[in-house]
Amino acid sequence: MAGTMKAAIYTKAKTGKVLDVKDVDRPVPKDHQVLLRVRAASVNPLDWRMKSRRPGVDVTGEVVEIGRSVTQFKPGDAVFGLCRGAFAEYACAAEAKLILKPESVSFDQAAAVPVAGLTALQGLRDKAHLQPGENVLINGAAGGIGTFAVQIAKAFGAHVTGVCSTKNVELVRSLGADKVIDYTSDDFTEHNERYDLLLDNVGNRPLSAMRRVLRPNGKCVMAGAPKQMGKVFTRLFQAVVTSPFSKRKFKCFVAKLKRDDLAALCELIENGKVTPIIDRRYPLTEIGYAMAYVEEGHARAKVVITF
Repeated sequence: MAGTMKAAIYTKAKTGKVLDVKDVDRPVPKDHQVLLRVRAASVNPLDWRMKSRRPGVDVTGEVVEIGRSVTQFKPGDAVFGLCRGAFAEYACAAEAKLILKPESVSFDQAAAVPVAGLTALQGLRDKAHLQPGENVLINGAAGGIGTFAVQIAKAFGAHVTGVCSTKNVELVRSLGADKVIDYTSDDFTEHNERYDLLLDNVGNRPLSAMRRVLRPNGKCVMAGAPKQMGKVFTRLFQAVVTSPFSKRKFKCFVAKLKRDDLAALCELIENGKVTPIIDRRYPLTEIGYAMAYVEEGHARAKVVITF
């Protein structure tokens, strides 16, 4: 499929990387890939830090062409999942990294799901083995991962406490949190409350402080890749060296793409138990503003690029 398209491209400059929207050749799918007409893509913190010249991983759109080995999709199918170079009018994605988009889920909502939704689901279910009735604290409850985590934890039957800033208290409460702590005036690590699970999406508290609020068998799961994650790994290593028991309490992880998990998130959305929350929408021409907004660290939930 010949032709050109507009795409976000990183170029090198004296001041570092510069993000521009340029005309480039439209990609051609490999045997195991499909070519998508991108309808929406969402911004993640990793988009600025990744080495690829073509940022964007969360994607949703319509299949316009399939590779020779593709059997699960056909032109016209609406799909969503992960790819490389999602901030473009067209993008190629591996068949194994996509699933069909339910009609009841909008393109904008679908774009918000993959990285944040998978991280929340896998952190709660697979890393923490969350059980009904457990007491959960979600640090960064108003962020992309956090807004999914609050809702998923409630769907699993947990008692949820969310930590966020003043402006986001009502949002987090509306998502189903049983209790909301405003970190601008209250430090959850100084409370007497004890938790079975602390899901940390921020990385801004000392491990010793977080350990204090955990029950004897409690766990702290540090999810995603916040700016401080390098420091978190260093502190985690130091904690394990000084106290071998820390390894059982603290876990770092980055989500993995599992199509069954994307389907599970779709089911939660279709059943009304989870609603993808979108803070702002930007056109592709304003991708730089969207990335800067997310990098500031104050975005509520997800930021979506619309086409």
